Amino acid sequence: MKYFSSIKILIALSFAMALSGCVSCKYSFKDVSPIPEAVKTFRVNPIENKAQYVNTQLAQQLTEKAKQKIINTTRLRQTNSDDAHYDISGYISQYYTTTISITDKQASGNRLNVGFHLIFKNTLDQTKDFEADFSRSYDFDGQTSLIQAESTLTPKIVTDLSDEIFNKIFSNW
Repeated sequence: MKYFSSIKILIALSFAMALSGCVSCKYSFKDVSPIPEAVKTFRVNPIENKAQYVNTQLAQQLTEKAKQKIINTTRLRQTNSDDAHYDISGYISQYYTTTISITDKQASGNRLNVGFHLIFKNTLDQTKDFEADFSRSYDFDGQTSLIQAESTLTPKIVTDLSDEIFNKIFSNW
């Protein structure tokens, strides 16, 4: 019995020491591609909608959300001039639905597929220019029309795509 109580005390002391040592522990996330000091401004050009089917709200909402994400998350200042250090543009390349499940010969599940093409230009260092494609899928009930689904899906699509745009430009994730 004495042996087990000694082990309990040793475990308790080890646990307490480990916790007290963590008081000075530091955790941080360091971006592997910080914004260079020379970069001061950005411009988000109006997003175009080149998809075969056009959600009339998506492009404008995505443009505004991307601007706000950069303003709220970085030190960069927005400008509308052609000499912006970071020039961001792009277009919605895909916007279509597919049936993903059928029950009793009727669609019971649908999927909205959204594609986006990003064009990024760094006017201070053209070697950092790039283009990238993103795609996302959003499932919705087969009994719901696309117009009904868009009312709930559009805010999620806008948030997801603006996050992807931001991460592609400002991170190496």
